[in-house]
Amino acid sequence: MRLMSMLPAMAALLASTSAALPPVFSQESPSAASALPNEVSPGTRFLVRLDDTVATNQTKVGDSFTVTTLEPLRSADGTLLPAGAQIRGHVDKIVSAHKTGRARLWLAFDDIQTPDGWHPLVAMVDDVPGVHSVRVDYTREGEIEMSSDKRQEALEAAAAAALVGAAPGVAKHDKQAAAMGAAVAAVTAYMAATSLGQELTLERNTKLELILEHSLLFGRT
Repeated sequence: MRLMSMLPAMAALLASTSAALPPVFSQESPSAASALPNEVSPGTRFLVRLDDTVATNQTKVGDSFTVTTLEPLRSADGTLLPAGAQIRGHVDKIVSAHKTGRARLWLAFDDIQTPDGWHPLVAMVDDVPGVHSVRVDYTREGEIEMSSDKRQEALEAAAAAALVGAAPGVAKHDKQAAAMGAAVAAVTAYMAATSLGQELTLERNTKLELILEHSLLFGRT
């Protein structure tokens, strides 16, 4: 009977002792346990070189291209894919400059060549280093676009030309001649301005910085 009466006190003591002890964890965290040794993690950035020219006024959606890595890719366990690996891709979308005043394009990357074959690659362009005439909007799925809007330049050129074109009519106090001269000069200037340098061209050997969107897995060499 005395033993039975002590059981509630012993249970309470065990419960308090258990609560005071720190929890026991496995030496390997869940994330570490799920990590693969031959994985290059998402977010990895690396440089590549274009093997083909891509231009908004010549290339079509779906056209294929290749790039070559300029930096090695290293997996979690130190496995190295040396620079010089080829990546295949295709042009995903094109917006010509004559439609919006600013040329834009999107490149998609399909797979990468490794010593044990081609492996799927999911990446996007993050930057075009050294080329100041274009910029990349990472928040818009790697959109590559011209860094200036030719429509604004064209409007400014047209306005300036209109003043020049109207000058002879103004000097003669001929309103109709002034208006006609301004209109012709403005249209001519606008057409000339919008026809120059508005399309986007990425020349062969252009460097691109890519960023992995999903893990890249490749075998050991």
